[in-house]
Amino acid sequence: MMVLTSKRVNKLKGVLEEQLLSIGVNLAILIDEAGNVIASSGEENGIDTTSLAALAAANFGATAQIAKLLGEEDFSILYHKGKKDNIHFSRIGKEFILVTVFTDETPLGLVRLRVNQISQELLNLLEEED
Repeated sequence: MMVLTSKRVNKLKGVLEEQLLSIGVNLAILIDEAGNVIASSGEENGIDTTSLAALAAANFGATAQIAKLLGEEDFSILYHKGKKDNIHFSRIGKEFILVTVFTDETPLGLVRLRVNQISQELLNLLEEED
């Protein structure tokens, strides 16, 4: 069982800030598959992050069922483009999801690259013994 200490949460936030906010991501939220917020960094701008986390987890759950219908094991990345904001979801290990919110000023390819680069680092922080 993972224990979320303030030290661990601060390390996770540091990675989100250094690697995602630094490239123009507005908001990064690390959640578990049940929709609980583990760490969040960035500008919420009135976004209800608790609801966003719950809906993101439900979205991943529904998408997993679609994947099974199509004969896939899972879809590990989801992306939605809006008029002003875009949202990218990526599975981190088997139990976690990273949600990033960004505008068109930040290229999707750069977000995907950075998320891919930090996935293992986040997973290591989540799984380390205190």
